[in-house]
Amino acid sequence: MKSGKNGPVSSTNHSATTHMKTLKLIGALSLWCLAALAQAQGFPNKPVKIVIGFPAGGPLDQHARLLSERLQAVLGQPVLVDYKAGAGGTVGAQEVMKAAPDGYTIMLANTGVMVINPALYSKLPYGTLKDFVPIARTAMQPLALLVNPKVPVNSLQEFVDYTRKRPGQINYGSAGNGGISHLVPEMFKTSTGLFMVHIPYRGSAPAFTDLMAGQVQFMAESIPQAASYHKQGKVKALAVTSRERNPALPDTPTVIEAGIKGFEVVGFYGFLAPAGTPRDVVAKLSDAFRQVLTTPEIRNRMVTQGADPAFLGAEDFAKFLGAEMPKWAAAVKASGAKLD
Repeated sequence: MKSGKNGPVSSTNHSATTHMKTLKLIGALSLWCLAALAQAQGFPNKPVKIVIGFPAGGPLDQHARLLSERLQAVLGQPVLVDYKAGAGGTVGAQEVMKAAPDGYTIMLANTGVMVINPALYSKLPYGTLKDFVPIARTAMQPLALLVNPKVPVNSLQEFVDYTRKRPGQINYGSAGNGGISHLVPEMFKTSTGLFMVHIPYRGSAPAFTDLMAGQVQFMAESIPQAASYHKQGKVKALAVTSRERNPALPDTPTVIEAGIKGFEVVGFYGFLAPAGTPRDVVAKLSDAFRQVLTTPEIRNRMVTQGADPAFLGAEDFAKFLGAEMPKWAAAVKASGAKLD
């Protein structure tokens, strides 16, 4: 027998009260689980929104719009695309991070947003695998290593030899500090021991213009634009950064074929949801993207946009992200790039 504020309290009554509280808690949790299950089973019953952290008209927008029509048919609901541009995709990522974890707001992100930004920004407001649940990787995006036509080389090895004899005299352009077009040449420099000077631009268009004009001599660029200008003779494509040759540049060897062992660097596109999104909802979305990517027309159109269809489900995509992050973090550290 215990003494309470208003007199003796029976230990039996105390145990009964505790037992009732436990039952209520279990009941509440059970109802929550049933509600979550019901929500997952009924998903989706309203439009799904894809958030992109970049302006309309760019590569991510093209990718989202290419997939969205077929995705609507698979899900049976409208799929909307929303743009939240700013800070290298960070603004869009924050928008999704704070959204309700119900599968109706998801993000299309790329290499920069998911694996480069965590190393590039010292005060990044999100954690890739802490604040998001991977849904599906949908594409890989190889790049081409290009030179101005007046550079007197016709192979990547010739370029390495030419540049090694001219340390600091060869400039390479990029779309800006810390982006993939900056870090891929940095990885190339590390692999070859070359010394080239980085010239950052505000976007790839002005960098490409100066490459064709000879203001910079070297650049890593996405395949469609690279292939188009290579065929016109405005640039020379020396190698592609993927493990396999690219159909748009069939006569251009891979960097590995050109003699640099183990050099395989490609960007990626993938979809993620806010942390806490029910597993069944993630599974439904993941399977929907798998179905979309089995469509021959979609796959062919993706290739023309410079992205190779490369589906990974939720679990494998999470493992992929975990493996990519240290690789790109090392490239950021080597480049010395930092943004805040």
